[in-house]
Amino acid sequence: MATTGARAMAAATAVTVLVLATAARPVAAQNGPTDLDALVGWPFPTALTAASAAPAVAWVRNERGARNIWTAGAPGWTGRRLTTFTRDDGQEIAELAVAANGSLVAFARGGAPNRAGEIPNPESDPAGADREIWVVGTDGSAAHRLGPGHSPLLSPDGAWVIYIDRGVIQRRPTGDPSASPEPLVRGRGSPAELRLSPDGTRLAWTSRRGDHAFIGILDLESGGLRYLDPSLDVDGSPAWSPDGREIAFLRIPNRRDRLPFFAVRESIPWSIRVVRLDSGAARTVFTAREGTGSAFRTISGPNNIFWGADGRIAFPWEENGFTNLYSVDARGGDEPRSIATGEFEVQYVALAPGGEALVFSSNEGDIDRQHLWWGPLDGSGARLLTPGAGTEWQPVPTTDGSVVFLASAGTVPAHAEVLSGDGRRWLVPRAMDEIPDGLADPIQVVFPSTDGLPIHGQLFLPGGEPPPGGWPGVLFLHGGSRRQMLLGFHHRGYYHNTYSFNQHLAANGYAVLSVNYRSGIGYGMEFREALHYGADGASEVNDVLGAGVYMASRDDVDADRIGLWGGSYGGYLTAHGLARASDLFKAGVDIHGVHDWNKAIRNFVPSYEPAARPEVARRAFESSPMAFVDRWTSPVLLIHGDDDRNVPFAESVELAEVLRGNGVHVEHLVFPDEVHGFLLHRNWMAAFQAAEDFFDRFLKVR
Repeated sequence: MATTGARAMAAATAVTVLVLATAARPVAAQNGPTDLDALVGWPFPTALTAASAAPAVAWVRNERGARNIWTAGAPGWTGRRLTTFTRDDGQEIAELAVAANGSLVAFARGGAPNRAGEIPNPESDPAGADREIWVVGTDGSAAHRLGPGHSPLLSPDGAWVIYIDRGVIQRRPTGDPSASPEPLVRGRGSPAELRLSPDGTRLAWTSRRGDHAFIGILDLESGGLRYLDPSLDVDGSPAWSPDGREIAFLRIPNRRDRLPFFAVRESIPWSIRVVRLDSGAARTVFTAREGTGSAFRTISGPNNIFWGADGRIAFPWEENGFTNLYSVDARGGDEPRSIATGEFEVQYVALAPGGEALVFSSNEGDIDRQHLWWGPLDGSGARLLTPGAGTEWQPVPTTDGSVVFLASAGTVPAHAEVLSGDGRRWLVPRAMDEIPDGLADPIQVVFPSTDGLPIHGQLFLPGGEPPPGGWPGVLFLHGGSRRQMLLGFHHRGYYHNTYSFNQHLAANGYAVLSVNYRSGIGYGMEFREALHYGADGASEVNDVLGAGVYMASRDDVDADRIGLWGGSYGGYLTAHGLARASDLFKAGVDIHGVHDWNKAIRNFVPSYEPAARPEVARRAFESSPMAFVDRWTSPVLLIHGDDDRNVPFAESVELAEVLRGNGVHVEHLVFPDEVHGFLLHRNWMAAFQAAEDFFDRFLKVR
């Protein structure tokens, strides 16, 4: 129930509350208590990858920290496990490469090193950890380790794997673990984005060199190396023509004055270049217009441009303020054709076999979900493949005309499905019987920020009638900030876990609002590149305050028992909420949050020196929770792993020191050797159990 103080705050900010798709206060029915371990331990799928010449796919399932490779193929499309890793050991599996005929899968096991070259070792194994190349056959043979490395790329016949190890591009046979690697390129810079030519005789890659990058080409037979059309710009995303005679790539002008967490709405326009390999002749086939869309916007997945059939190159572009899809003639000289354009955002994109169409996910017509679409490159119009109330992402079209993808819904965790001539079905059908109980669909709400901007959120309510005085309320603030929380289980493992915890809190008597604050994705460029967001003014704090006012105004929420929680950027906003409005937010759980932008920026841009840019540094500090810490009175739980490579562990250490000096109640949970996105299932569980206990003590007790 809203108190007099909360109503006064709402009146002072002149906020009108809007709830979409319902005339009365929505009440979500719960089936009963949730099993948090079953939710967080659900076998989350990632890295879905298709064979190029056979109807077969491979992907990773992470079940309670044990990560394994699975495969499925036509006609049965029934998933089966290939590897037998059984422990919650924190060793990631990623970067899958499937042989063209589907007979072999190469993958990297282990996390990426930090700047000191240290591989994540969250179990604190005295022997340390490494990132390694493994291969496993789909015929039931055991997986075997080849050696240290990452980014594997298989030859067309699967006999060889090309990969990167400590900055060197290497090659070795897949069938002989004892064979020594063959160094292919010991070049300058950091190699990335390895791409084999269609016939497998040449290798393209991006050579990143700080303020510029080149596209390299290596002839695998002669060993000849050259860089294509080198420039002063940042070249990347190489894409082979279907005949292997040309390479297309992005050219993005460098802007050394740009810092992270400041809005970028315009830039020097980017372009697409094409180089003919036999002559070295280069041409520009597309240049973005000045103004909106001049700053390149990436999409999810390994590719940003796609060379399809009929000589057309497809790419994302924000010409209209939304991340849409277009194509141009590879010869240049024509206007872009629309593949999928409108006030919606495209995220995951794949080129269909044959190259005539893209299969992609977007939120067209369903802004807080994603669905799959089929879009011909000729611009003849996209069609919806997966209607309904679920969310679908990461499509991989296969050679038999099927589309395999990942999917979820409000009460259905993420899983792999196939869409073929006989409809949709799960690749691991027995998993349908293991969906945890106690879940309910979140409710879409739109409420105004304290400065009037409409903000989307997902509202989780306990079942039944609220108790006298109302439920305790909790805000969830995602990280990123380039994220969008959805009306269902999320497509990223981190947020699949946080969605699970929000469901768990609701089932245990909390009203939970997940807030899609400005600077997130899904709502267009102007929302994402919000003026004065982040280190340039923290305008998104208005959305946090607006969400708190909205919750306090609800007659089923106790305005005197509202807390908030979040990780990373969400931890930053949790700290802001507590520092700026301890009268509204009575407790918070801040997980690896940013507290001083000047220190966080340096973590991403080591050359950043606040003293050299005093006005920027002043603005950044004034946009930080530390600038308001003397107003902070509410208790806080700080959670952090001390091998965090995104947010320095010192951010939590220093905040705790200041708060304790001010007499604020501080609790902490520290994970030695754990990274930013916790790698161990047991650490996720410990974090959520500590957060629930903290909220129970400070919000549930009247």
